[in-house]
Amino acid sequence: MNSFSRMEFSRPMNAQFPRSIRLGAALSLLVALLAFAIRAAGAQVPEARRLSLGQAARLAAAQAAGVRGAQYRAEQAQARVAQSRAELLPQFEAVPNWSSHTLNSASFGFNFPAKPGERPLLDPNGQIIGPVKFWDLRGQASQTVLDLGATGRVRAARAGAAASGADVATVAEQAAFVAANAYVRALRTEALVQARTADSILANDLVQIARDQLEAGVGVALDVTRAESQRAAGRAALIAARNDRDRARLELRRALNLSLDVPVELSDSLTTVAAADVGTEQAAIEQALRTRPDVRTAELQLAAARQQIAAVRATRLPTVGVFANDGPTGLEPQHFLNTYAYGVQVTWPVFEGGRRAGQTQEAEAAAREIDVRRRDLREQIAVDVRGAMLDLASAREEVDAARDRQRFAEQEVDQARERFRAGVSGNADVVTASLSLNAARTGLVDALTAYQTARVALARAEGTVSQLR
Repeated sequence: MNSFSRMEFSRPMNAQFPRSIRLGAALSLLVALLAFAIRAAGAQVPEARRLSLGQAARLAAAQAAGVRGAQYRAEQAQARVAQSRAELLPQFEAVPNWSSHTLNSASFGFNFPAKPGERPLLDPNGQIIGPVKFWDLRGQASQTVLDLGATGRVRAARAGAAASGADVATVAEQAAFVAANAYVRALRTEALVQARTADSILANDLVQIARDQLEAGVGVALDVTRAESQRAAGRAALIAARNDRDRARLELRRALNLSLDVPVELSDSLTTVAAADVGTEQAAIEQALRTRPDVRTAELQLAAARQQIAAVRATRLPTVGVFANDGPTGLEPQHFLNTYAYGVQVTWPVFEGGRRAGQTQEAEAAAREIDVRRRDLREQIAVDVRGAMLDLASAREEVDAARDRQRFAEQEVDQARERFRAGVSGNADVVTASLSLNAARTGLVDALTAYQTARVALARAEGTVSQLR
């Protein structure tokens, strides 16, 4: 009895609970922790952004990094206007001063003669005078009355600020163009995933038919092997298409300047994006010359360069200003005396060693360079518009041809599959027809992509990418 009691007493306390109960409690705790972690992770997932092609273009035009940089450059240009305008505004300064200094009397260059036998007032060889402690509490003001050079610089700075403001629209249009192309690439990869999924479904169907015929004794193992090989190839193509889709989505988020963790949903597809409204070539070119922001930027840059030339030439004219200063001075504050000075100053540059001529030559060369770029841009716009319209018309015809090709390829697959199912032929014809269908689907995707890319290119040529629907 005693030994039995001691043995029972020495058992661990947790032995009172069955092992299954302890495992169940641990699993319940683990499941609860996992559920909490999943809920916490779900709370941190950003909300998906659903965008159309036009919305993506406008979003990039509003918040792309390049656009923000252009906005900051425009702010800098506006600040330079304020800096140049300050030359024409009154200037006020407070100049309080206290000094303690000594002088060598020999530096005066003269001496006070003394009577014979008397000591001179100052040592002829020089002596130290001081220290002299002196207060000068002075305020001074100046105002430019006439300075045509400064006035020209203000006008040039304003023209430069206007050009920088127009450049923001140019950069925004370029950002919208990049984002629109990224959106079209994302649409293409999405369409390819759908095409490769359809290819895989067809391959699975062929494998099932081949196996059914082999089990029924009317097929051969070669047909099964051939179908399995086709299905494996389709699976590999689908994996590659999904990877391309994910990478295209990543590039789209980067073009839109979105966080890379924000999911993006495409509300358009290659077939649902609105068709381009194409007019005549001349009307499109005229619209481009009116609406393209880079044309406006070039015009304003040329105006700013011409203003700079005028500002440099104006520096040869005289400038007129007034000045005044006033303040108490003295050795001690209780002995201050008020002193002042005022006047009018005229400055007329006579000879500057050719500096002004060099500045004028530099400004004129810069203006001619901008004018050449402006004329070349206008010529390039005509080329861009006509080229985009040619591409658009060609792409539209390619889409029609690609749809016919896919329709015939689908008919070929259906006919070959019926022959294979009826046992008239092996599945070699079906595999060949399915490969043709795969290529036809890819061709249609490429044709639709080319059409939408041409549509975006035409909008870029006309300067209306941000207006896409």
